[in-house]
Amino acid sequence: MSDLNNNFPAAIDFEKGDGLVPAVVQDYKTGKVLMLGYMNKEAYEKTLQDKLVTFFSRSKQRLWTKGETSENYLVLKEVLLDCDGDTLLIKVDPQGPVCHTGNDTCFAEINQQSLLFLNHLQKVIKDRRFNPTEKSYTTSLFQKGINKIAQKVGEEAVELVIESKDSNDDLFKNEAADLIFHLMVLLEEKNMSLNEIVAVLEERHK
Repeated sequence: MSDLNNNFPAAIDFEKGDGLVPAVVQDYKTGKVLMLGYMNKEAYEKTLQDKLVTFFSRSKQRLWTKGETSENYLVLKEVLLDCDGDTLLIKVDPQGPVCHTGNDTCFAEINQQSLLFLNHLQKVIKDRRFNPTEKSYTTSLFQKGINKIAQKVGEEAVELVIESKDSNDDLFKNEAADLIFHLMVLLEEKNMSLNEIVAVLEERHK
């Protein structure tokens, strides 16, 4: 779990909204806005304690944990506070549809994986580099050094080319995913980010 932005509760201006602050809920992987709720101090503290998003229901006048009936919980990943101290951004891992209508979001959008997931993956790869774990394949690549990482990129590229000549789409997609992952590991080893590569593409597009 990401570290929470714990400059609270002093920094949260609960008084501006009569004890409540709006909480924008966002999928931490896809970046999709899922819903809007309200928190008082107690709901916020319960959210941090249980790692499940809890709101204050203005209609029921009580705390309610999202998913307490449907079991479609919102697992807490990160909390951010806006510049005015009166709005929260809650990043979560949703355990099912968020809206009571059965939709993925309360805005009738489909919450699917997007290119924003690459930003999340980039953070995970960086963490494996600087916080190595014994059983992590990514960590093992960094420990073997740039020659091995570069070799893996080459191997995956060849495998993708070979698979492209066949008609098995699933295998092709898996080989493409392997290539992108190992390329991202190589970029991290070179202290480069995906944004730098995108900037090159943008410059070429002008």
